[in-house]
Amino acid sequence: MSRPGMNRRPAILLGMALGALWALAVVWGGQRLSIGFVPLPMVAPFALTVPGLVLLALIGRLAQRRFFDDALIDGEAAAPGSAAWVDQRVLGNTVEQGVLALLTWPFVALTLGGSVVLAMGGAFGLARIAFWAGYHLSPPLRAFGFAATFYTTVLATLWALAAWFL
Repeated sequence: MSRPGMNRRPAILLGMALGALWALAVVWGGQRLSIGFVPLPMVAPFALTVPGLVLLALIGRLAQRRFFDDALIDGEAAAPGSAAWVDQRVLGNTVEQGVLALLTWPFVALTLGGSVVLAMGGAFGLARIAFWAGYHLSPPLRAFGFAATFYTTVLATLWALAAWFL
């Protein structure tokens, strides 16, 4: 007899593997982009604009849900498994990923170049949308979006550390 989570692991593992490939493509490809001259102090604000827009969309969607739902309008917690609950969890994880980006991407830009974090910013937005949509469709489908966001930041940071010290 199999446990309930056992049949979800292959889908999650596939999402993680695809997220790892995504991360490699973004970091490697970002180093090969030709964006012209962008002053380093300008790179991080531009790169972080897309993650900010994703947060804006999530916060706006939650506000809309609260306004039109009598059970949520007074700030009550959303029912577990509901669409508002999923949106709240996606928002929380996106804030966590955004803080990680704020703390690591400037070093990545300094070490690997601004084009890398510009590529990472766009990729972050796409991956977060995939996470959000995947979570609403079926929780295991969120694996790609999570991995594509997290692994990209981890890979870029490790790559930058290696470049810095080697």
